[in-house]
Amino acid sequence: MPDVGEGLTEAEILKWYVQPGDTVEDGQVVCEVETAKAAVELPIPFDGTVHELRFPEGTTVDVGQVIISVNVGGGAAPEAPAAEAAPVVQAAAPAPVAPAVEEEAEPQGRTPVLVGYGVAASSTKRRPRKAAQGAVPAAPAAPAQAAPAVVAVPVAVPVSVPEQLNGHGPGAGRPLAKPPVRKLAKDLGVDLATVTPTGPDGIITREDVHAAAAPAPAPAVEAPAPVAEPVAVPAAAQAVQAAPAVSTDARETRVPVKGVRKATAAAMVGSAFTAPHVTEFVTFDITRTMKLVEELKSGTDMAGLRVNPLLLIAKAVLVAVRRNPEINAAWDEAAQEIVLKHYVNLGIAAATPRGLLVPNIKDAHAQTLPELSASLSELISKARDGKTTPAAMQGGTFTITNVGVFGVDTGTPILNPGESAILAVGAIKLQPWVHKGKVKPRQVTTLALSFDHRLVDGELGSKFLADVAAILEQPKRLISWA
Repeated sequence: MPDVGEGLTEAEILKWYVQPGDTVEDGQVVCEVETAKAAVELPIPFDGTVHELRFPEGTTVDVGQVIISVNVGGGAAPEAPAAEAAPVVQAAAPAPVAPAVEEEAEPQGRTPVLVGYGVAASSTKRRPRKAAQGAVPAAPAAPAQAAPAVVAVPVAVPVSVPEQLNGHGPGAGRPLAKPPVRKLAKDLGVDLATVTPTGPDGIITREDVHAAAAPAPAPAVEAPAPVAEPVAVPAAAQAVQAAPAVSTDARETRVPVKGVRKATAAAMVGSAFTAPHVTEFVTFDITRTMKLVEELKSGTDMAGLRVNPLLLIAKAVLVAVRRNPEINAAWDEAAQEIVLKHYVNLGIAAATPRGLLVPNIKDAHAQTLPELSASLSELISKARDGKTTPAAMQGGTFTITNVGVFGVDTGTPILNPGESAILAVGAIKLQPWVHKGKVKPRQVTTLALSFDHRLVDGELGSKFLADVAAILEQPKRLISWA
């Protein structure tokens, strides 16, 4: 399983496009996997015949594990070992040497992986690594003529060497953890020195960090009925999601936490326990904006484009950011700096069959209204079709979440990690409203702005929210304030 981007540590196999015995070509897509928030198709980097699929659909696999074996010599894999048969190539990240080998041989060229190629060969020779607890030792090397043709040799999972990971040996006093785990701990506000490691050689794992960040469990209560063990399902019958464990009386269902839900949970916990949230609300008359939406729909300038209230709300946010640029910032804990962003990557929260995604429109501040409409349509369409890439969800600076489409008046949204503010848009409803001294039925909505109080003061948050509401009350300000 390759790292398909952004330092992801695992992915779920959604679908296999090939089966054992199928012929594959260099660049052919062999499977679709779901990372933390995106579905990605993986190509094979060589020609050959599929020998074995190591994991069924619905399985979550760590980066670096072998997921498919391919006979690169051409033809189907023989049923019995043969001295002249072609070797099997395992499609995975560049494999480490088995623990029993005293010294790594120099690789020739660059090793192909499922996406592109591995890193260039290094001239540095490393000392032998310890075998992971419970790992199967490598078998003694046999003569090449007697080697089985298509039986893949188990490859040991890489064991992290503290000196190579972070430059600190066991005696340095620093907790042992891989860089992604250190970043996770930083995002969740967890001190690694307080975490009890469960990994080999005392290494702290992601699960250890999540356990340390989780709130203290409530006192255990005896369950009214025993919970049955998960029912075994044949590999061929496994779907995209693993079968949940159901209690004997069908009163409970346990759903594995993985994929989008797992990533969302980690991000929300990290945000909620790192940034001090403040939420402000404003209720106002949005009737004129709704009339402008109807006018734009019937006009020629926006012909063929999707025009809805969200489009004008997004444009109002961009104008308000220009008037209050300090709202578009981020808190850098490591450097103890506030990073002001002179661009707006506008995130739009989208509910999809796989869960909540927040892709963003790059440089939305520089787009015209027709361009913004096209970008919004493309962003939402890709999110719902599961085609959003990891890059599309990175680098956001401000987010809009439209809970009004569910008939909800408003909410108190949690910040997207790395951003300083998020705007929740409530339902637009016909209500009695005082207009020009008389009570009339008007279209009214409520906006809620959550912001990070470390870098956004109440004055700045209030001015920004008031500006968004003022623009939507009088949409001509989209021009006069731009």
